[in-house]
Amino acid sequence: MSLIIAARFQTFEQAGVAANRLYQQGFPEADMHTFFVTHPGAHAQYPIGGDEYADPDARSAQWAAAAGAIIFGLLLSTLAGFFAPGVLGSAWAVVVAAGVGAYIGALIGALWMSGRRRRLATAPGVTQEEASPEVRRSGVVLALRVDPDKQEEVAGILRAAGGKDVERAQGRWSQGRWEDFDPVAPPDRV
Repeated sequence: MSLIIAARFQTFEQAGVAANRLYQQGFPEADMHTFFVTHPGAHAQYPIGGDEYADPDARSAQWAAAAGAIIFGLLLSTLAGFFAPGVLGSAWAVVVAAGVGAYIGALIGALWMSGRRRRLATAPGVTQEEASPEVRRSGVVLALRVDPDKQEEVAGILRAAGGKDVERAQGRWSQGRWEDFDPVAPPDRV
């Protein structure tokens, strides 16, 4: 495993300027790798696309939908049982009310639970670190394989050249490339 220092740039030209500065400081070109990282959610980690199996904000929505369906279905069927016989005189009114209540309850339950994590994250007193894990933003990444004693120097050069989100990683470097780069893994900022 190699120690890798990387930074995000807006354009390939900016990353090229930073690579030029690193080269002038004596870092070999074979230890530099420039590539583009797409925005979060577009890394196709799964066969149908996306970075995660399911939307984290939709967790538990199925249980809230089931609970809402049961509660509202029972509520509306009970109300229909009290009021429908006098008006309609039919058991169909109770069955229809139970179905409508279950549908409305499922909708309310699922919508109430979906996005709940995001709403709680924006509550007063919740820090950004608690709200959501850090994600890697899209952009051009310049990665450099370095010796441990040179990491601060490289990080400083990358920042001076306009690099954002400077990070440190342990990775497999082969033929001038960071082979095991994971765009979904949270970065370890320098």
